[in-house]
Amino acid sequence: MSKKVLVIGEARDNKLRNVTFEAIAAAKSVSQGGEVIGVICHYQDATELAKEMIFYGADRVQMIENENMKTYTSDVFAQAILQTVEEESPEAIIMGHSSIGKDLTPKLASKLDSGLISDVVEIDYNGENVIFTRPIYSGKAFEKKIITNGIMFATIRPNNISPLERDTSRSGEISKREVELSDLRTVIKEVIRKTKEGIDLSEAKVIIAGGRGVKSKEGFEPLYKLAEVLGGAVGASRGACDADYCDYSLQIGQTGKVVTPDLYIACGISGAIQHLAGMSNSKVIVAINKDPEANIFQIADYGIVGDLFDVIPILIEEIERVKVGV
Repeated sequence: MSKKVLVIGEARDNKLRNVTFEAIAAAKSVSQGGEVIGVICHYQDATELAKEMIFYGADRVQMIENENMKTYTSDVFAQAILQTVEEESPEAIIMGHSSIGKDLTPKLASKLDSGLISDVVEIDYNGENVIFTRPIYSGKAFEKKIITNGIMFATIRPNNISPLERDTSRSGEISKREVELSDLRTVIKEVIRKTKEGIDLSEAKVIIAGGRGVKSKEGFEPLYKLAEVLGGAVGASRGACDADYCDYSLQIGQTGKVVTPDLYIACGISGAIQHLAGMSNSKVIVAINKDPEANIFQIADYGIVGDLFDVIPILIEEIERVKVGV
């Protein structure tokens, strides 16, 4: 049975995050031939963002505008999206399992008196029910869930569901609506970014992560260089963050970000179970560590026993050589 599915888009620096396109692909699976409607909350004209959602598979897009949407707060976004849900009456709602998605969707589910399946990595249809698969026990097992009544509400883990191919010939209705918001409890005055600009860690296809073996803030510089030549992002273990080698926004693990890149290079990371919980589902894992008994080698696809400060410069040199075709 076909379903109307709402996809909550997420933009950063006036550009849609890749997980939005993955959410559209997920919504197509859930809709079973029904209508997929994109929703974008923005403080200015978001027509170009709406077009991108259509190019990636949305049937139509509703732009919600309000001057308070320049910076995300759950209070503002929840009010706006709830108005759209009431207007559209969708059978399902899909959003990325990003930091914003993890904050916003529980509030929406509570207001809608709905359940929420979070961190979905796969969606199937058995001819009768839509089946959502999500990891549990820090990725050691997976559970399958179906929703038998009420709104299907789910968040999608980045880098697990492939987006549809971008097709600029796709067309669809784009509408705009300004919303009235009331009783706002939070107003953002200023945003100060502490981390280096670059690829979003949660959506990066390549991640270079450092642990206590990096030894200092300066020790992270070779990792940034390697990430630059590979077109990736830099992450860290909690040990490196606790030692003040880098900001906690880079932390990967059970109490940090959960990532699933195509390539994960662990540098000077021993492989504590808490860290493995955040990266063990990466497609290819490379470990660089002086200790041949380090736990990280147990899950690595490729291991290099050696000093990261000797190994990384060699990797950078070889990668640059290959890139220029020498």
